[in-house]
Amino acid sequence: MDIGTERLIGRKEGGVGWVIFNNPARRNAISVDMWEAIPPLMDAFAADPEVRVIVLRGAGETFVAGADISQFEDQRVGADASKKYDALTAEAFAALSNVAKPTIAMIQGFCIGGGLAVALTADIRISAIDAQFAIPAARLGLGYGFTGLKGLMDLVGPAFAREIMFTARKFTGEEALRIGLLNRAVPTSEVEALVRDYAAMIADNAPLTVRAAKIAMIEGLKDREKRDMDAVNQAIAACSASDDFKEGQRAFLEKRRPAFQGR
Repeated sequence: MDIGTERLIGRKEGGVGWVIFNNPARRNAISVDMWEAIPPLMDAFAADPEVRVIVLRGAGETFVAGADISQFEDQRVGADASKKYDALTAEAFAALSNVAKPTIAMIQGFCIGGGLAVALTADIRISAIDAQFAIPAARLGLGYGFTGLKGLMDLVGPAFAREIMFTARKFTGEEALRIGLLNRAVPTSEVEALVRDYAAMIADNAPLTVRAAKIAMIEGLKDREKRDMDAVNQAIAACSASDDFKEGQRAFLEKRRPAFQGR
């Protein structure tokens, strides 16, 4: 079953919700209508109890080659236009980052600029070894937002974040794995199978436990005074009070695979 829009497709397959960036004529570059479609699609998957993990991917053989530069003159030139565009993308990134279900970025081909920013919102990044990564803001004269830079520094450290931003050069999948940008990097022919294996592993686990861990880690990345510890503690308590907790114990004692229901 497909939902979403023509250029941002939402597809449900079992316990997996697929977010597919579908703009192949521009290597899946993200247009304004695609940015606008991200929050409602993520909300739909978040509210669907059948969806236990969300995978971000590009249509065809590339991930996302950045924001759609062909729209910059109309959408990003001038203070007012730039402010409106920044608010639009900030809402999209918040929807991707804060969804309480685990997310995987399946990366092939180009993962550039806004595409890399999208990949950074994912909990797990699995890539083709020959994929290409870059943030070319310094070649476009763009100021890069603090939230995105902080996320990059938190992941790869300040030294590599500086190299990525200052040089604007392309990194290979092998380099990206070495500096901590990726969880796994494999031959292109193996990427989708590995992503599906990871998604299946996550979908088989107790959803409330995974949700509690995700919420705790989201809050843990915030400044101490901004953390919602009530939300963290409530999510943990919900696990202990759940039928899934009882099912997990029974399955362990009976030496069988648990069947978690998310309640």
